Amino acid sequence: MPIRFGPCMLDADRHELRRDGALAHLSPHAFELLALLVAHRPRALSKEELLDRLWPSRIVTEASLAALVAEIRRETGDDAHAPRVVRTVHGFGYAFADEAAVVPDEGAVCRVVWAASEIPLASGNNLIGRDPDAAVAIDDPCVSRHHARIVVAAEGAVLEDLDSKNGTWRMGRRIAAPEPLSDGDEFRVGPAVLVFRAFVTGGATATALDET
Repeated sequence: MPIRFGPCMLDADRHELRRDGALAHLSPHAFELLALLVAHRPRALSKEELLDRLWPSRIVTEASLAALVAEIRRETGDDAHAPRVVRTVHGFGYAFADEAAVVPDEGAVCRVVWAASEIPLASGNNLIGRDPDAAVAIDDPCVSRHHARIVVAAEGAVLEDLDSKNGTWRMGRRIAAPEPLSDGDEFRVGPAVLVFRAFVTGGATATALDET
């Protein structure tokens, strides 16, 4: 499934990277490196691990890896001094630096997992809060009536806090602006810990996205 970050969209199945809708031209190894960093986000990957994955049967220097990073930055419009795509972890390796969102297709199903419940999300706005009519209703005094919402669109799913008293937290960090959601992202509304899931339907069985 395509992954959107900034002006770019990465489609690993099609082996395609687009920037502002136009096809970007990455070498096979540069594309594979970008796909690895995106798939393992936010974890940093060591240079040794990346060299083993990209050139498993060859002895290649770290300079070759640096050249691929430079190629990725050129094609994505990234800046080494203020990286938004590839972050250099000095003395260790590289990590994906940007926020990324799964782009659902026509067969995609988005849900929120809360405790033992799986709550389907509709296209458009999905309210989370103490309001009994909310898409995800949480009856707790620490949760605002209209606490947060998830907006599901063709471009992806976005989590937004609605000026709640106790805030909305994603991946352990309080959000101050709308943030894209990826399959498996954990977020918290009051005391409730929820997980966003995006599935791709195939026939009668829905398959969870695997980004690792």
